[in-house]
Amino acid sequence: MGYVAIKGGGRAIDGAADALEYLRARQGDEGQPLNSDTIEKQLHFLHSRILSEGGLYHPKLASLAIKQSLGDTLEASFALRAYRSTQPRLMETPLHDSSEMRLIRRISASFKDIPGGQALGPTTDYALRLLRMELLNEDPDSFKAICQNWFKDLPEQEVPDSFPKVLDSLRAEGLLPPINQAAVENPFDITREPLIFPVPRSAALATMARGETGSLLAIAYSNMRGYGDVHPTVAELRVGYLPIKLPHPISGELIEAGEVLVTECEVVAMYEDDENEGTPTFTLGYGACFGHNEVKAIAMAILDRSLQKGMQDGPSNPSEDPEFVLLHVDGIDSMGFASHYKMPHYVTFQSDMDRLRNTQAKTGEE
Repeated sequence: MGYVAIKGGGRAIDGAADALEYLRARQGDEGQPLNSDTIEKQLHFLHSRILSEGGLYHPKLASLAIKQSLGDTLEASFALRAYRSTQPRLMETPLHDSSEMRLIRRISASFKDIPGGQALGPTTDYALRLLRMELLNEDPDSFKAICQNWFKDLPEQEVPDSFPKVLDSLRAEGLLPPINQAAVENPFDITREPLIFPVPRSAALATMARGETGSLLAIAYSNMRGYGDVHPTVAELRVGYLPIKLPHPISGELIEAGEVLVTECEVVAMYEDDENEGTPTFTLGYGACFGHNEVKAIAMAILDRSLQKGMQDGPSNPSEDPEFVLLHVDGIDSMGFASHYKMPHYVTFQSDMDRLRNTQAKTGEE
């Protein structure tokens, strides 16, 4: 390849880093640096996106990555994932049941009434998309009063520890195929094994789980607009804290070691004959990711169903092609390739100019 090393630019490179640091700190004498709690709590959705795309559930380091990158989501995700790659793998958790999630939000677009009820939770879905000008001059006292008033006005009611899954009732009625236990028990590890196509569904899900939100949405949107034929209905969208259980080092009994914020989406799509019994059942799409990122989980579920269709019948459009989708949704890979064009390409461009000049000279002679 025609790349050359940059020589004699050490001072310029250091100066560029200093300029970026100044850009981050230029707030005058009264400026206060952002702390990790402020980023995690007040930039909730941005923070969740970095947790997901960075592929590492570490809220404090996700806040650091956002701060260090000046809010650049791709740079922040890159820094978090790079850190993850330096850490030893101590153990693997057993498979977890998402029905045990401590929910903060749970809705279904398939049914008006679902077991346990709809829980709207924290969302902008039902509010006007208008700028709240009062936040420009928000003072600390009014800010603190929000939490105080919230707990004061909160009605006293018992909330169950968990809620049943909407799909359980459909599966009990025979409207969904049974769970493929073999696929569940042997998931593909994309951090240790390369993607060699064709890949199993678990590899596709793992790749999309840390894919870039905008990339997943763009390809899923192409399917929604007609370059595909999924048109699903959201059976259940869940946001909550999933307890992480590890085996006790002595007894081997599973104990709760902590919890992670997760968004999960299950969509129901067109029905088709079951492969084993021949009975028509609905098809499913699944999406899950770290943090609170509903658009990503929905887009992932749509693409999961789309890729299943492509793997079964052969892809008829880009959103059904596993190789096209899975090799283009990782934001860090995409950013790296785009950013590499900023590096010196002096030799290759000089060669292009020489060929063009020779071609023009030969054309002129004719």
